[in-house]
Amino acid sequence: MLAALVTVVLSLDATVVLLTPIVVGAAATLGTSDRPGAFACLRMANSASLLLPVSNLTNLLALPHLDLDFLGFAARMGPVWVVVLLVEYVLLRLLFRRDLAAAPRDGHDLTGPPVPLVPVLVLVLMLAAFTVLSRWDVAPAWASSAAALVLVVWAGARREVTPRQVVAAANLSFALLVLALGVTVAAVASGFLGDVVADLVPSSTSLAALLAIAVLATVLAALLTNLSATILLVPLVAPLGTTAVLAALLGLNIGSGLTWTGSLANLLWRRTLTGAGRSVGTAAFHRVSLVITPVSLCLGVVTLWAVSG
Repeated sequence: MLAALVTVVLSLDATVVLLTPIVVGAAATLGTSDRPGAFACLRMANSASLLLPVSNLTNLLALPHLDLDFLGFAARMGPVWVVVLLVEYVLLRLLFRRDLAAAPRDGHDLTGPPVPLVPVLVLVLMLAAFTVLSRWDVAPAWASSAAALVLVVWAGARREVTPRQVVAAANLSFALLVLALGVTVAAVASGFLGDVVADLVPSSTSLAALLAIAVLATVLAALLTNLSATILLVPLVAPLGTTAVLAALLGLNIGSGLTWTGSLANLLWRRTLTGAGRSVGTAAFHRVSLVITPVSLCLGVVTLWAVSG
């Protein structure tokens, strides 16, 4: 639940980069296996990013093609999110039942310093602004930029950050990467690949069609990464309506956990664990992803179809 909430509020990258090392460190302190918690962070980074438009960049890229505001998106995806979390939890417990059954060594006190009030308050106000401003079609970037500016000023006044750290945290290279992906995929989509994918898109929003869209999104994410797949696929399914686009997002978010290259979060998670002195092989990764992803994706699509009437 903690990994899911961090993903929902702070986006999937925060879960793999910030929360995963904390979970691994806590497991080491308590003398328990870190594999269940680490994989829970990985799975929730992708699968739990369904709830809000700001939880995943794929959602934000698809938002202009949806006839939904911020609250409407959460309302449609809420039941799907709950079902997916339950599926992931049950299957993770089954896959890691031996690790979870092992008795922990005597641990230490994990009590940390108190959480500063200002960042929490700014975060709450930012989420409220997302909800309110979406009624007037104001992009979430304005609210998040204002919140970031307030936190930079606050942390700077406390001498907790330097201008160089602020520039590094802005991650301008990632913004350029997304821009380059958009230009490249737009160019490719206008040619042979776009025609092939367009021919594979179903012409209805029946349960079978929604499953086909989600599977197509999963395959494209595995081949192109989920960001590239979003730019390519979402405009093609948008004429079918909101439900079709949401089905594509299920494949782009849940389905991106199927392969290492499906999502940048997967690669960041692997690098984060390596930096923490842990390594996860491809076999161990796919032992989890190949079991959980298909079940989670199928039940998520069925739930979306049921709540969409």
